[in-house]
Amino acid sequence: MLKVKTFTSELKIFNTIKELHALDDQVNNFIRENNVKKIVSAGDTCTSDNSGATIGIIRVLAYEEQ
Repeated sequence: MLKVKTFTSELKIFNTIKELHALDDQVNNFIRENNVKKIVSAGDTCTSDNSGATIGIIRVLAYEEQ
């Protein structure tokens, strides 16, 4: 069965790389804890405020449930 999981992270100026590493860790922990064996798709998109500044990131993971 194909499933989709969404992860989000707020991005703050001067902390972006730390926040991206934390998002990677969150996704990797989900994969490990749920024994995901096959990832079908993974993608990122950014969110922005009214001025167009990037303020967050959304990561979507499509995977097959064992």
